[in-house]
Amino acid sequence: MVALGNRVSIYEPEQDGLTFPYMPKFGDLAQERQHRKERLVAACRAFALHGLDYGFAGHLTVRDPERPELYWTNPMCVHFSQVKMSNLILVDHAGTVIEGNYAVNRAGFVLHANVHEAQPDIIAMCHAHTQYGVAFAALGRPIRPITQDACAFFEDHVIIGDHAGQVAVEQHAGNDVAAAFKDVKAAIHQNHGLLTASRHSIEAAAFWFIALERCCQQELMIEATGIAPVFIKAESARYSREHVGSDYIGWLHFQPIWEQLKATQPDMFD
Repeated sequence: MVALGNRVSIYEPEQDGLTFPYMPKFGDLAQERQHRKERLVAACRAFALHGLDYGFAGHLTVRDPERPELYWTNPMCVHFSQVKMSNLILVDHAGTVIEGNYAVNRAGFVLHANVHEAQPDIIAMCHAHTQYGVAFAALGRPIRPITQDACAFFEDHVIIGDHAGQVAVEQHAGNDVAAAFKDVKAAIHQNHGLLTASRHSIEAAAFWFIALERCCQQELMIEATGIAPVFIKAESARYSREHVGSDYIGWLHFQPIWEQLKATQPDMFD
């Protein structure tokens, strides 16, 4: 392994004084809450930029730092591109809206609340009905290590076959999803779609969802050629995952997306 010294990742510069994004430090919980809400809005806007919307389906959540039994999420029937600070809602594990004026997505509450309640270390979670993710989920198989990008998910995602294709509207329907996320950052829910979770940040959860959707697209494209792909060796795939598949790397990947959104969509702070 590469010696990192005091660095979090090999991508963190060894040379001092260079411009580089670093993890924020907060003076109080109110600052941290503001930060998480802003990044949740940005994650929703990023989903819109990447075309990851499908009607009212899709829900992103981040745990409140002061009241971890509550989580912030996007409002029901508001397009990802229209999510902003003022229309976020705060929800408990029973699906009750504690703050905000919008309803909560029932399926989102069932899936996310179960995960947040069962896995207290998970800070954020993402799910959407995407074109390639849903198509790939119908195959009922994991992402294979056929690209360097795919290696980020090598031995770090699972297939959930229970309740495959059944809409999650009853509270017990999220139990299998909650159990599946014990030690991984992503899941492919058979005949349904993709889910990602992060123990680090909403930025990491959002980026790894975008990345997983791309991996599904790439694998489907490769398979459509009819040519058998060359697989990356397991030890190489693990090495790549360690360097490009962590929560921190997901957070780092999201930073240019955040800067773009901050510059071009100031209404998200309304």
